Amino acid sequence: MKLKAKHQRLSLVIGAMVALGGAGALAFSTLGDKATYFYSPSDLTQGLPQEAIRLGGMVEEGSLVKNGETISFRVTDMQSMRPVTYVGILPDLFREGQGVIAEGKFDAGGTFRADTILAKHDENYMPPEVAGAMKKTASLQE
Repeated sequence: MKLKAKHQRLSLVIGAMVALGGAGALAFSTLGDKATYFYSPSDLTQGLPQEAIRLGGMVEEGSLVKNGETISFRVTDMQSMRPVTYVGILPDLFREGQGVIAEGKFDAGGTFRADTILAKHDENYMPPEVAGAMKKTASLQE
């Protein structure tokens, strides 16, 4: 039995929609496992997440301590702060008083163990997540 052209197009459209839906579901399930959520220090007053996150804010002035390849510092959003430890080589632009995003997990003692450090790339740039969190914190203080 031969289908009419109209039915062939309808079958093709339905098949394409099913294929796209399957690809979207597969991509979503894969990305869901790899997603990291962004938090500022003030967002973490109710408890510390156990999964990998991004912690962002400013590197607190006077908090940077280097001990070999282990670097400790505090990230602040001018309302709260969180201690961070990182083992490795910091980006060239990393310094106190600048915006930073650290990716990693909290340990049992509440220190953030960063796997990756992302620093700003010029004197006028602040990561959008950090800028938004700092604005939100500033509006809460008013």
